[in-house]
Amino acid sequence: MAATLEWIIAGLAANPLETVAAAFGIVSVWLSTREHIASWPTAIVNVALYFIVFQRARLYADMGLQVVYLVLSIYGWYEWKFGGEGRTELPVSRTTRAQALVLAPIGIVGSLALGLLLARTTDASLPWVDSALAVTSLLAQWMMTRKLVENWAVWIVLDVVYVAMFLSKGLHVTAALYAIFLLLAMKGLVDWRRSWLARASS
Repeated sequence: MAATLEWIIAGLAANPLETVAAAFGIVSVWLSTREHIASWPTAIVNVALYFIVFQRARLYADMGLQVVYLVLSIYGWYEWKFGGEGRTELPVSRTTRAQALVLAPIGIVGSLALGLLLARTTDASLPWVDSALAVTSLLAQWMMTRKLVENWAVWIVLDVVYVAMFLSKGLHVTAALYAIFLLLAMKGLVDWRRSWLARASS
């Protein structure tokens, strides 16, 4: 336990920018589990800082992903506030079969295409894993903008793989951050499912 704490503290000291980005990420995801609109402005700060962190680590797919996250954060901010009936607050809902049949092939094709591009044209580290994570993360984030319960299930899988990747890259603070994200995603899945059930039974 002491060794783990020392390892995290060393990471904090080595990269203060990563530390600040991680802090905003934790706050943003925690607010998301509570369906709080402030999750989106805090997410915007988070992605802006992580753009720089990933550029330095040569994780180019994740670096580019932050730009799309920025757009999705602005979109999600609007949708959560005005995306319901009559421009009201958007309620939690479930992913439909039609949505799943569209999202799955987009994820597969997008991951292969981006992986091939990065492998052939850049010095990207872990191009195939990085690409699959980046594309699937985009889909999960879009699902979150629509308040689809299953976005949390996708994030749970992604966060497990992200922790392993960031550890391999020496991004200790970010690895710890994604371990926290994993716990928050589990909480989000339970809380959002409860919210959907309450609305469905009313």
